[in-house]
Order: sequence, then structure tokens, then C-alpha cells
Amino acid sequence: MKALVLIGGFGTRLRPVTYTVPKQLIPIAGKPMLYHVLDLLPPDVEEVVLATGYKSDIVDAYVRGHPLRWPVRTVPEAQPLGTGGGMKNAADGMSDPFFLLNSDVIADIDMAALARRQADRGGVGVMTLAEVEDTRPYGVAALGEADRITGFVEKPEPERAPSHWINAGVAVYRREVLDAIPPGRPVSFEQEVVPQLLDRGLYGLRLSGYWDDAGTPERLLRSQRLLFDGGRGGKGALPTGCFGSGPVAVMTGATVRGASFGRYVTVGPGAIVESGAYVENSILMDGARVDRDATVIGSLLGPRSRVHPGHRVTGQVLGEHGEA
Repeated sequence: MKALVLIGGFGTRLRPVTYTVPKQLIPIAGKPMLYHVLDLLPPDVEEVVLATGYKSDIVDAYVRGHPLRWPVRTVPEAQPLGTGGGMKNAADGMSDPFFLLNSDVIADIDMAALARRQADRGGVGVMTLAEVEDTRPYGVAALGEADRITGFVEKPEPERAPSHWINAGVAVYRREVLDAIPPGRPVSFEQEVVPQLLDRGLYGLRLSGYWDDAGTPERLLRSQRLLFDGGRGGKGALPTGCFGSGPVAVMTGATVRGASFGRYVTVGPGAIVESGAYVENSILMDGARVDRDATVIGSLLGPRSRVHPGHRVTGQVLGEHGEA
């Protein structure tokens, strides 16, 4: 069985960081978002196929330089093709069935149970479903007997939604789903293809664990909290020679001695937090620097950005080489 991972979109809601870094490589809870998504996969997956779009060369180079436990193949698209078009572009050699994952979903999902549900129910596939209050950003499922999906509505107002169970971005499908996608043009899988699958038997699997879509700065930091609280942020201990509470994930080559930390912090590769500085609920990307006596709270600091001595940054996003 193979896994197809959709790595498209421009990450517009995470700009200016995503002007230079694809959002899937932003580190949260100690490693890139993409790697947390792939952690969901069972070890017996035979191959991971990355359907890449924006900055695909950077994703490919990173994965080659930081090998995973599965063979990985990247399939770039020459122009934006949407979710369905990206799937079709990467369809060659796909297994039957196959896992499908969005690359910005942070969740607690039993993938083996998902595969069993598909085998038990038959039909064309099983889509994981998360319960939310605000349905407007998501595709929403209408559910019938045995959680068969009887309707699917994109981004409805909550009062007009058929349920509050949304597409959670992780599924298992039969290969025939790929044959239903029109070739050679952009295709929205959710809007154009999913409605055609309903009469073939598309089922839902309701999630009981945590779930989030890490597509905005606020949700990115919330996803980091979920990972730490769920035990997927490494040991999360307070770094040696530092003060405060933690958890803090310190990545390779970072320097943090003498600093203070609140909860939920990632200090990326080569980042520096000087003595007397305080960081809480934040992400410091590669080479970011927080100078002496500076404060960073609820913020995302892009690569090689800098917070100067004594300055305070709260709820901000600094792009590469940004300063405050």
C-alpha cells in the first residue's frame, strides 16, 4: 500500500514566511509539519508519493537531505492543478487502495483502523471526519446509515451545513477514484470528484482524537500545542542552563543557554536565544535570533530573522531576515 500526500497551495495565510519556505517545512514541536503528517503512516507503507506544487524543488531537496523510513518519490506539477489535478498528476503506479493525506493536517489518527474500515465497508473509500463548530472553511459531510456519506457540501454557513463533520484531510481510496479525475486541467477533488463518488459507496470515519488544520499562524501554534500535549513533540524538556516551564523542542545546532521559556516553543536549527530573553508559544525557524532581554510570545520567526535586545514581539510573523 502506498501513500499519496498533497503538497500544494502557496501558504498565503502564513506569509511572509512562505515567500521563501513552503509551509510544510515550517518546524513545529521539533520537526517540519510534513514529517508530523507522515508520522501517521503505518510502517508497512511501501512508498510515499509527494504531489508537490509551490517550491517543489525545496521540498524535494529537504526530503532527500532528511531521509524518512519509507521510500519517497516527489512528483511536481508544472502549473497549479488543484487537489484533484495534483492527485491525477501523481497517479502513475499508485496502489489499490491507497492512503491520501493533506500535508497540513495535524491529527491523532489510527491509519490501520482507517484501512480496516475501508475493507469492512467496501465501496470506493473512507474519509476521516472531524467535528467543528465553524464549517465555513471546510467541506462538510451529510451522513447516513453506517456513516455512509450521502452528501458533501463545500464551505457552508453553519446554519445551512448538513452536519458539523468535516473532511479531515486523511482518507483511504480505491485506485478507481484516480480514474474519475479529468486529466490535463486543474480539478478540485472536493467539489468536482467527491460528489461523483457518493453512489459508489463513500464512508466516513469520525475522529475522536485531536485534529487541526495548520494553515494560519494561530492554527499553526495551536497545532504545536496539540503535538506537545499528545507526546509527539519529543521529550520537550527545558534546555540545560535555561529557566521557566517548557516544553521546548531544541533542534540541531540551536543555542539557548541562559534564556527563559514558557510553554510550547520550537527553536529551529541554528537559532539563537540569548541570555535574559524570554520565549513562549512560538516557533523560531532556521537561524532566527532573539537577542538579550528580548521577549517573543505567540509568534512565528522566519529563517534568519532577528528580535533586537530588549524588544517585545507578540502575535507577529516575521519573514526571512525580518527584524523587530
